[in-house]
Amino acid sequence: MNTNLKKQIKEIFAWVLTIVLAVVAARMINKYVIIKAEVPTGSMEHTIEVDDCILGLQLAYLFAEPERGDILIFPWPDNPDVTYVKRVIGLPGETVEIKNGAVYINGTPIKETYLKEEMVGEYGPYVVPEGCYFMLGDNRNSSWDSRKWDNKFVAKEKIRCKAWFRYQPDFGWIK
Repeated sequence: MNTNLKKQIKEIFAWVLTIVLAVVAARMINKYVIIKAEVPTGSMEHTIEVDDCILGLQLAYLFAEPERGDILIFPWPDNPDVTYVKRVIGLPGETVEIKNGAVYINGTPIKETYLKEEMVGEYGPYVVPEGCYFMLGDNRNSSWDSRKWDNKFVAKEKIRCKAWFRYQPDFGWIK
């Protein structure tokens, strides 16, 4: 075999190896680091709009706990085949109550600047079990969330990821 042919074979092998490694890396990232989700409802308006495509970071809680205000992607506690996107409101051990258009945590109202409109109705009190979270949508009057579920809380081990970035229809961080 001449040296020119050997160089060509090495070059082709290098390209094939690069492509194979890129595909493997992309699949690993997609399986273990990032989750893609499309939001089909308006329950998180105006933070996340209908048909927004978002990315969630699966490693967000590897060394930390979810915090109030985090937006999570998780299987719906009443039907794990359905994926939900909601905001953490109640933390483990807290009492959540909704009255006078506001959320109260352990008797103290919390400030929520992301709401679409003031809530209608009174709910609770709910005592959040250890290792679980109470979840609400930002569009409270049109959200099917912890207030309405049979299984009111999301267990930490069921959380798939923290919503992190919107990539369609435009780009931006999710807050």
